[in-house]
Amino acid sequence: MDKLKQLESFVSVATRGSLTAAANAEGVAPAIMGRRLDALEERLGVKLLVRTTRRITLTHEGSAFLEDCQRLLADLANAEASVSAGGVKASGHLRVTAPAGFGRRHVAPLVPKFRDLHSDVTVSLNLSDRVVDLAGEGYDCAVRVGDFPDSSLVSVRLADNRRLCVATPSYLQRRGTPKHPNELGLHDCLTLSSEASQTRGWAFKVPGKEEVLHIKPAGPLDCSDGQVLHDWCLRGIGIAWRSTWEVQQDIAAGRLVEVLAEYAAPANGIYAVFPQRKHLPLRVRLWIDFLKHNYAQPDFWKT
Repeated sequence: MDKLKQLESFVSVATRGSLTAAANAEGVAPAIMGRRLDALEERLGVKLLVRTTRRITLTHEGSAFLEDCQRLLADLANAEASVSAGGVKASGHLRVTAPAGFGRRHVAPLVPKFRDLHSDVTVSLNLSDRVVDLAGEGYDCAVRVGDFPDSSLVSVRLADNRRLCVATPSYLQRRGTPKHPNELGLHDCLTLSSEASQTRGWAFKVPGKEEVLHIKPAGPLDCSDGQVLHDWCLRGIGIAWRSTWEVQQDIAAGRLVEVLAEYAAPANGIYAVFPQRKHLPLRVRLWIDFLKHNYAQPDFWKT
């Protein structure tokens, strides 16, 4: 019996929840679907489905195997589409993860636009500041901000990102403008709390030198959520160290002013990262190209 047909039948039965529904969709008798599942379980030596007269449920092994089969069949469909007449046509399910704040603002709005171009692709977007194990948790791609050391992943640089010290005009009028990073100790600085990132503090370059200066400013308020720091900064409460992707629109509108610009640290990156694979699924390649194209537009970061 054809192994691929067994896998297709297993996915059809598991997703439809019924032998009869899967058989009707293919135009065969339910008994044929049942024989294919029996042969698959016998070949693998494991129970994938618990079948009763009323319902079909996946075993623990069946649930894990279902995700692998869906990914395999989607990759096969993409491979066939990429060489078939009529050109490239992506399909299958795309699982993407991104940091919460960045993802809400600069990934989530692009997902519907991507689907408008590739209607046969479905997308799951996970927004979390936790570093997701892509391979272990079954994600196709992650968007990450900042440099990272994980050599087990492949990365594509999508755009540059800088970190800036910003404050409102009203705060600077009230408290004055710092001329050197060492003067931040005289100001109300809005910092991430100790359990968050930025353990080395705020980074500044030393003019005329290669070294980077790290300062851990203190202030009356700290928070583990960067969006809260941004909101506090907009209220004129203090100086914050934020990314260009977060504050560029506010700077352009005059709501915030960059300070210590001559000391701003070199840019880090915004990356698409994915597990090492010999053949990257077409839907993932198109998604990465789509992000890169949008992020390269000068006006993108102002909206």
